[in-house]
Amino acid sequence: MALFFLVLTFVLHLLFMNAMLGSAIMAFICELRGKKAGPSKDISTKLPYTIAFTVNLGVAPLLFLQVLYGQFIYVSSVLMAGFWLAVIGLIIMLYYSAYIYDFRFEKMPGARTFFIGLTAILGLIVAFLFTNNMTLMLRPETWQEYFGNRSGTLLNLNDPTLWPRYLHFIVASIAVGGLFQAVLAKMRKTLPDRQYKIDHGMRWFTIATVVQILVGFWFLISLPREVMLSFMGGDAPNTVIFILGLAVAAVSLIFGITRRVLPATAATIATVLFMAIVRDLVRTEFLKPVFHPSDLKVAAQYSPMIVFLIVLVLGLGIMAYMLHLAADSGKEAK
Repeated sequence: MALFFLVLTFVLHLLFMNAMLGSAIMAFICELRGKKAGPSKDISTKLPYTIAFTVNLGVAPLLFLQVLYGQFIYVSSVLMAGFWLAVIGLIIMLYYSAYIYDFRFEKMPGARTFFIGLTAILGLIVAFLFTNNMTLMLRPETWQEYFGNRSGTLLNLNDPTLWPRYLHFIVASIAVGGLFQAVLAKMRKTLPDRQYKIDHGMRWFTIATVVQILVGFWFLISLPREVMLSFMGGDAPNTVIFILGLAVAAVSLIFGITRRVLPATAATIATVLFMAIVRDLVRTEFLKPVFHPSDLKVAAQYSPMIVFLIVLVLGLGIMAYMLHLAADSGKEAK
């Protein structure tokens, strides 16, 4: 049950995180290239929302990860404690920078590039630190490096999967960010330059998806041989889920090329779901020699789970209602 909620809540977090980081990168590049303010202005008004949802929806999967893999994530977090604790400050700075970019968009045109650039760069740093922790927890054999560096500044830089895994998430965020902008434009019938913004977002989505597939194969071949082969016929369930993920990714690319926004969105959500499952399977394969979640002793406590489900449903409902109010008030269209 905990594994199910780990994947579910991680998918929700991932969708908002990708929309947030990808949109920030898009806006930064548009500002650098001196593009007209339309796409950047639209992005500026969405960033505070997406950051808030990203942070809040990131709590649950982290807690479920600690429940299932506590002895691994705690150790890796301690090994890079200095960087891990810095994430809090980096996110606060990111939030402030995004708010300044939004609320001072018209008043500080000369500083827009700086603040959206700062937002994007801080987001990239946070993502890099998370990738380090999530990979370091999978390599207990490297933890002895602590005895040579007890300062809490260890990073997993020698791991061959670190960079392809990191880029796999970053390029995916650009794809989802482009799709997010296209979806918002599609939903607003009276938006100025509506078709241009739809095409602009879908173009980002399509190009990034092509790159994402290539980076995904790099990530695959960077895995240890036994882990990689488990997704290439060595393990039937792993292989089937991996192939399904590739299939829906290809479908989303086709929809992107043909500019079919809503079908591309559905295919992308399915792709994120399958890839989140694959990510969990990769973690399981890495840790198989020393641990499996089924090794944990289960003491059923249903009341906390019921409370969690109630709060989760209420929270998602309140989030949807808040977005509805924001849209109705016209704040997002300012």
